[in-house]
Amino acid sequence: MPRRGKIEHHAVAPDTKYNNMTVSSFINRLMQRGKKTVATRSVYGAFSLIEDKTKKNPLEVFETALRNAGPSIEVRPRRVGGATLQVPVEVPSGRRMALAMRWLIANARARGGKTFAEKLAGELMDAAANQGATIKKREEVHKMAESNRAFAHYRW
Repeated sequence: MPRRGKIEHHAVAPDTKYNNMTVSSFINRLMQRGKKTVATRSVYGAFSLIEDKTKKNPLEVFETALRNAGPSIEVRPRRVGGATLQVPVEVPSGRRMALAMRWLIANARARGGKTFAEKLAGELMDAAANQGATIKKREEVHKMAESNRAFAHYRW
């Protein structure tokens, strides 16, 4: 049954240091148990590490990592005549960003090593360079969509 009406999304205030809505959204996704200061410290710590290692603006590295990590196409299940088919569909920009952030955070947490800021910095730099676990995940999603291209005419 289709949804009724549009969902109202709340407006996210930009973060304090970079005055950027995307960074603020990333901090909110990273936050656990309402501990926003801990999440903010981790993100800013990761950004300072990125700046030290790459000598680039950490915001640019962050934006590049998000752009690289987001999938352009994914599969959605669709029931057709008793069978559930995996139908490839294009990913809307909002979901693309959400998936990229979710995958970056999950893979940073799964990384071995030191402080979380270092793990996050490593994952962001890897994704910006088109390598690492997050990019592998995106490639898996693209490969799945590519292999189910025969069902593309079932889009809705």
